[in-house]
Amino acid sequence: MIFENKNVNRRHLILFPLPFLASKALIAADIQERADWSRFFIEAGATGTVVVVDARHGRESTFVHDAERAHRRYTPASTFKIPHSLFALDSGVLRDEFQRIPWDGLKRPVEAWNADQDLRTAMRNSTVWVYERFAKQIGMQRETAYLQLLKYGNAVATGSAPFWVEGDLAISAHEQIAFLQKLYRNELGFRVDHQRLVKDVLINEAGKEWILRAKTGWSGKIGWWVGWVEWPSGPVFFASNIDTPNRLGDLPKRIDVTRNILRSIDALPR
Repeated sequence: MIFENKNVNRRHLILFPLPFLASKALIAADIQERADWSRFFIEAGATGTVVVVDARHGRESTFVHDAERAHRRYTPASTFKIPHSLFALDSGVLRDEFQRIPWDGLKRPVEAWNADQDLRTAMRNSTVWVYERFAKQIGMQRETAYLQLLKYGNAVATGSAPFWVEGDLAISAHEQIAFLQKLYRNELGFRVDHQRLVKDVLINEAGKEWILRAKTGWSGKIGWWVGWVEWPSGPVFFASNIDTPNRLGDLPKRIDVTRNILRSIDALPR
């Protein structure tokens, strides 16, 4: 059901100002602007935003760099693989993480894509053709219904294909956080075992006391990194996006900047 765009040179930025209607939780949240975090963006030569919700120790604090941009909607690109995997599981297009998804034999630019896949490898490698296949099987009507169920960004599946990169689907950093918090709590309205499975395939790294679950995304113009770090004292959620005028040359910055910010608040080991 999910498919990613292979024509990255033609990806477009979807820039919808978000009317300040966000969720009740967001409106009520005490959002603190972190002007000091600008140094991480400056050092990296990056322009972007980051939202961090620190829910450790029974408290929830929201921090943001560039508050205006954090409310602006952009195409989610590959970060949409997170909810889209839930759609595939719920619709029956995908049975479980062990189901083999046969490669069609067409050579693609990323070598890891040129082989049979399963959910774990497709998520880890952002395998475009797997999610293209899922999308065709799920169909536009059902995609839209799932988006509306989740209230995911502007919840539209229109425009050029794939709709989450070239089309009209768009989401803000704050809305990414709201979605991730519900996934963390198994509150998305999907089967709990499916939510747990998707969280499992999102694991990037782990230490003795922490687990990092995250997904990157790139539209050609905007790079995302979203996810959370789990600690015994609670989770720390993050959603960042940056401009990528230098295209592939800028992509490492989305993770580098965010990691440095998380380390600065001891949300990741130094």
